[in-house]
Amino acid sequence: MKTKSLSLLLTILLMGCTPGHKPALKIASSSSVSGTGTVIPDTAKVSIVKILSSGRTISVGGSGADIRGFSSSAIQAACDAVHMAGGGRVILMSGVFNIEAPVRIFDNMTISGSGTGTILRKCKGFRSAFALDADYGELKINVKDPSGFHTGMGVAIYDNDHRSGWDVTTARITAIRNNDVYIDSWLLRDYNSAKGGTLSNACSVIEAVDAQNLKISDLAIDGARETNDIVDGCRVGAIYLHKVKNALVENIKVSDFNCDGISWQITEHVTVRNCEVTGCANAGLHPGTGSPYTVIEKNKCHNNGGYGLFVCWRVRNGVVKDNIFYANGINGICTGHKDVDMLYSGNYIYDNAGDGINLRGETELNAPHRSIFRKNIIENNGTKGGGYGLSVNSMASGVVLEDNTFRSNGKGNQLAAVMLMKNSLLVEMKNNRIDNHPKGELVKAND
Repeated sequence: MKTKSLSLLLTILLMGCTPGHKPALKIASSSSVSGTGTVIPDTAKVSIVKILSSGRTISVGGSGADIRGFSSSAIQAACDAVHMAGGGRVILMSGVFNIEAPVRIFDNMTISGSGTGTILRKCKGFRSAFALDADYGELKINVKDPSGFHTGMGVAIYDNDHRSGWDVTTARITAIRNNDVYIDSWLLRDYNSAKGGTLSNACSVIEAVDAQNLKISDLAIDGARETNDIVDGCRVGAIYLHKVKNALVENIKVSDFNCDGISWQITEHVTVRNCEVTGCANAGLHPGTGSPYTVIEKNKCHNNGGYGLFVCWRVRNGVVKDNIFYANGINGICTGHKDVDMLYSGNYIYDNAGDGINLRGETELNAPHRSIFRKNIIENNGTKGGGYGLSVNSMASGVVLEDNTFRSNGKGNQLAAVMLMKNSLLVEMKNNRIDNHPKGELVKAND
């Protein structure tokens, strides 16, 4: 009995309960419901006592905050404490927070700022070449210059042959001994010192990995792009979600991050809403690597180096509605590999350098089948050398264009409303308004 009492007390303390506070108890047992609604307990199962908690709320920032400080380590201390309590909320006060490592959030957690006055600024970039090769499975990198690194810093490891996608290793520094930098995550590849092997402090600003029931809201991120290395969006983003379920990213402004603004990979039921992403090196928004049931609504992505929205691999059964994508360096929206059963509705897509919407080249089986576009405005794209309102570069079937407006008024160079590659299937076009394109409503490549 003493052992059970002590265990219960420790659990209460970890959940943040104060003396005299009586935690709510839940008796969890296997049971069934009869036809009359009567609960019939299964007495053959052993009941488990679980302490419930409404969660902790911890503030971070200046005077009056629970945790004083404007740094990633101060925010992480709050997140860790909320995580120990089983969930809750971290509130960031107004001010500029210096981010040296990704702020990691966990299950059942909200992290929210005080609006655009809460700025998370990525610290100045630093990199060093390897002195020795860094091999698969190691937790150590021997570098030529460790002077700009310190314990706790977020880092990326790569070489010229492993610079993109899932070949990049991301980690945190656990210790530094002379020129040896130790990290908390095994290296994913063999990285060659003779082929540009690099340790860089490039990292995400906020991340969640293997987590569920999350919310990130009401803050701004300054990526300090001009001093930081670029790292592929499969591994890093200003906000980065990996193997996450049930997440809401809302009311965020991301500026000048040297990769993707918001990237979510291997996720389910992620919603990104009312965010603005500008000046990032690649995509404003990047869902991918198998991310069904995503909702992307009322965002503004503009002046990014690559895409407004890059729909990567296996993004399906999602909705993209009421967004604005403009003045991006490649396409407004790009979709492709097995990105099926997606609805794009009410979006305004204009002044992008290439196509307004681009369906990437894929094999017939892997094409973005049943992509539905309704009530979008697509105008004046192709500002750098020409483009199309929508280009279909694969044998995607079931593509529908309905009640859209395609315009080219001379400001851009949108040559035609729709372009089909030679072997592309016809798209279904219903009730679209198409105005003033030099090559008309629909063209086929090489025509």
